[in-house]
Formats: sequence, C-alpha cells, structure tokens
Amino acid sequence: MIPDLTFDFDRYPYLCADLRGTGGRIRGENRDFQVEEVPAYTPSGEGEHLYLFVEKEGLTTRAVFEFIRDALAIPEAGIGVAGLKDKRALTRQWISIPAKYGGRVKGLEGLPGVRVLEQGLHTNKLRIGHLRGNRFRILIRDVAVQDAKSLAETVLRRLEAQGVPNYFGPQRFGIGGLNPQKGYELVSRGKGRGNPWLKKFLIASLQSLLFNDWLALRLKRGLYDRVVRGDVAKKHDSGGEFVVVDPELENPRAARLEISAMGPLYGKKYFEAEAEARALEDEILARYALRREQFAARKGARRVIRFPLTEWSVNEDPQGIWISFFLPKGAYATAVLREVMKTNPEAGEVEADEGEA
Repeated sequence: MIPDLTFDFDRYPYLCADLRGTGGRIRGENRDFQVEEVPAYTPSGEGEHLYLFVEKEGLTTRAVFEFIRDALAIPEAGIGVAGLKDKRALTRQWISIPAKYGGRVKGLEGLPGVRVLEQGLHTNKLRIGHLRGNRFRILIRDVAVQDAKSLAETVLRRLEAQGVPNYFGPQRFGIGGLNPQKGYELVSRGKGRGNPWLKKFLIASLQSLLFNDWLALRLKRGLYDRVVRGDVAKKHDSGGEFVVVDPELENPRAARLEISAMGPLYGKKYFEAEAEARALEDEILARYALRREQFAARKGARRVIRFPLTEWSVNEDPQGIWISFFLPKGAYATAVLREVMKTNPEAGEVEADEGEA
C-alpha cells in the first residue's frame, strides 16, 4: 500500500526540536508580513528597459502583471519580474517594462494597493531568478509564552549556526496539500491529456514532497549537517557543486556551514548522487513505489538541504514579536517561522505557490 502523499508540515521533524516554540499566528493583517526583494543588480541608468520598484499590498505579483498588460496596454512579452511575491502581505519588488512605455507608469498607481517607489533604466529585461534573495519582517501575534523574544532569539541563533532546513513550504502543495497525489497519478499513468502547465505544476509538487521526505530522513538519521559518500554537495560561498568522495575530509567544512548536501528534484538531467547518498534517495522513492525514469518529462535539479540565516533580529511589540531576516532566493520564510513557533505557520492560510521567489 502506497503511503499518503498529502502534504502535512507537522509530520516533518524540527532542527530545534529541543527548544520551546513561541506559538502565535501570522498574517493577522497584510502589513504583518513584509517582504522586500534584494536584487542581483540595480538599474545602470541606461538601456531600453525601465525598472520599477513597486510596493503592493493584498495583491499577487500576477495581478500587478496583468494590470500592466491590460490596463496600461503594455505587451506581456515585454514585462519582466525577478520573483513572485505573496498576496496576503506588504511587498516590494522590481518589475521591468520596455522604456518606450515609460509615460504610462503613472497609471500603475491606479491599481489600489500599488505604489511606484523608484525607477531607473537598464540594459536587459528582468527574468525569474534575477534576485539575490528577500528580506522579511514578520509579526507573530498572540504568542503563547511570556519569554517569546528570548525563545525566538535562541532558535534563530541555532539556525544561524547550523542553517535552516530547506523544506518546501505549504504554498507549494495546494489547498489541503493534495497536489502531490495528483502529481503521483500523472507520473504513474504517463503523460495523458490535459493542460501542460498544470501537469508540470502538479509533478513539481510531487518532486517537492519527495525532497521534503529526503530532508526529513537525513535529519532523523543525524545526516543534516554532514555529508556521506556520493553526496552532491554545494559550496555556500561560490555555489559550486561536487560529488563527495571522502566524507571524513569534507565533514569539517559541513560542520562550519561551508558546504551542504543537495537533494534531488528528479528529472531527465540533473547531477546524480552515488553510493550511500543514492541509497538514501532510493529509500524515499521505494516508499512510494516510484522510479527515477517516471520523471523523465521534467528537467530535474538539485536543491540544497539547508540555507544560511543572516541579518536576523527580534523586537517586542504590544501584539507579539517582530522577526526580521534575510533569505536567499528559493527559500521559504515558513521554514524559519515553524522552527520559531513550533507550529505550521500557514495552517488554514495556504494559497497556491506561483513559483519560487
């Protein structure tokens, strides 16, 4: 019998399981959850593309994109974004349009909840991934303990030293966490008919669940901050990837958070693990009676098991505590919040993930 493929954040182990959580809730108001995009580069001052630093509240990035396309009559192919930001939040991000439409920018503030904060020319259109990461400032309301600030600081210190478990958050799995099951049905019966984008999205949800299970397995076995023979490892400073031949030689670097193991997002082309590391991946596939070949329709990739936590702080508020931190692109703030709160921070609040931001 195949185990349940429904996503449940509560089934995954915590890195800081020995430290008490603050409890509480997030997103009581949109402004409780603030995100500011950190670009990979800033506008150079010349070029054929106009970069707009846009603040939005209560809107998806897609909604802003469609307003620019429809209300401002700017061709969709000319609009660029580096990341996709939450709806139930106050967010700031860069959007690019062809500079020849610069005279229409003022019309963007006709969309309630939107302000243009900066603008500048650049030589290329923005594309997904053209960002360094995101800064978060999040209010946890109704904390359940008196010493919430101290507890949160203790957890964040541990995460700074050991890295944050790089779980995919609830947004990746759809309402009720049911998308992995739908993805499983697709890879099990073959391509079939249907919307190609939707099929890709559902299979990506299954890939994400398998990655989370792999991460959880390594945490349980004490292999979170270690590498084993055959691991594909990532250098955090340069982003370089390599196969681990001698774990004894590499594990001091892993302990210092210089390198980390990378897990599979199965597909037709990705860096294959070997030896002991591959056996761990096979264990997760066998749990669901799956094979690597069933993901041949997807490109495939590697995702690092943990990410550094930097620029963090905690401040008290009459309503609870504000937590601030920087995360690299592709990382989920929920991975940090669940360690601090010891609950699923997005329980009952999940919206479909538009993509990695």
